[in-house]
Amino acid sequence: MPNIAAVLKSEISRVARKEVRAETTPTKKASSAHRTAIADLRKRVQALEQELRRLAKGVSRAPATGSAPADKSTRFSAKGLKSMRKRLGLSAQACGQLIGASSQSVYNWEEGKARPQAKHLAAIAAIKSIGKREALARLEALRS
Repeated sequence: MPNIAAVLKSEISRVARKEVRAETTPTKKASSAHRTAIADLRKRVQALEQELRRLAKGVSRAPATGSAPADKSTRFSAKGLKSMRKRLGLSAQACGQLIGASSQSVYNWEEGKARPQAKHLAAIAAIKSIGKREALARLEALRS
């Protein structure tokens, strides 16, 4: 015959668990709903911040387009510099000589580790439109 104290203890534990579950279930559901609402709000805030950044960039660009057309020559792309150098068949050292900079500077510009100064940007823009023969001729002129 089972011990009455053990049976009573197990029954009390079962009823207590049932009551605790009944009390905590609404709280768990509310917590889940709050987490979902917070996630939706975060997404909305992120979308609004992106929109704000996009609009801010558009506003900051507006005066720049109204300024001198010389701004186009100051644009710089590391990938563009690298492809131009390869197109002309120049080493970094030779390219640096044409631009008036060191070969290490050219490497750093191509890797995106640094940005050329204004005087070098003008030189890069000048050699962008030349061909391979003219680049080699300019190098020979610089060496002699």
